[in-house]
Amino acid sequence: MKTLAPLFVLIVAMVSPPFASAAESISLIQGGDLESWAGDLGEWTSAGEIYLDPDDPMRLTSERGTGILFNGATGRTIHLISTLEHADVKLHIEFMVPEGSNSGVYLQGRYEIQILDSFGKKDLSFEDCGGIYQRYDEREGRGWEGHPPRVNASRAPGEWQSFDIEFQAPRFDEQGNKIANAKFVRVMHNGQLVHENVEVTGPTRASKWRDEVPRAPLMLQGDHGPVAYRNVILTPLD
Repeated sequence: MKTLAPLFVLIVAMVSPPFASAAESISLIQGGDLESWAGDLGEWTSAGEIYLDPDDPMRLTSERGTGILFNGATGRTIHLISTLEHADVKLHIEFMVPEGSNSGVYLQGRYEIQILDSFGKKDLSFEDCGGIYQRYDEREGRGWEGHPPRVNASRAPGEWQSFDIEFQAPRFDEQGNKIANAKFVRVMHNGQLVHENVEVTGPTRASKWRDEVPRAPLMLQGDHGPVAYRNVILTPLD
């Protein structure tokens, strides 16, 4: 048995999501799959399999089952809001988009890591997959503070992809005054480093809420096109 121990450790390391710990992590897809999400769920459903529609590469097709969250063939529904609220956290999440589709993962419902079909793109912006989306002032029509990913790690439409995100929530004093900005400590896209120690001074564009708080839910964008999610695993750091 002693000779098998190193092989066992290697296998465990290969199949375990980065950052996740079985003793500490919380899966947001469990039971009936949608139990961890609050309020109106719109057209979000559970699925057992997801793949590109053979008749339309801009759509996804699903098969009955559990383990996958899917926002429907048109991808024009509401956002998913978790019942769990988080502060500092590590997040592992896997997603699939068809050709040209768009979604986003919002830490605390406020700070977005962009999801987009950016496969093969050369010149990257904050709007591409893995980007930290810009802040935006609707009254002035002015955007600022977007951060493109360091590299394009995007896979082809219809392939499963992953983010591993370490996030630090904003800090507040006893009077509720913010004393430190939220920070993306590290963001990995399909195993490649795309951000490190990037602060965000406030909620990014299309966030659910415009204020900032110590603890809030995770949000998955559901109205910008078809998207599927699986293995949504939060590991609280506080």
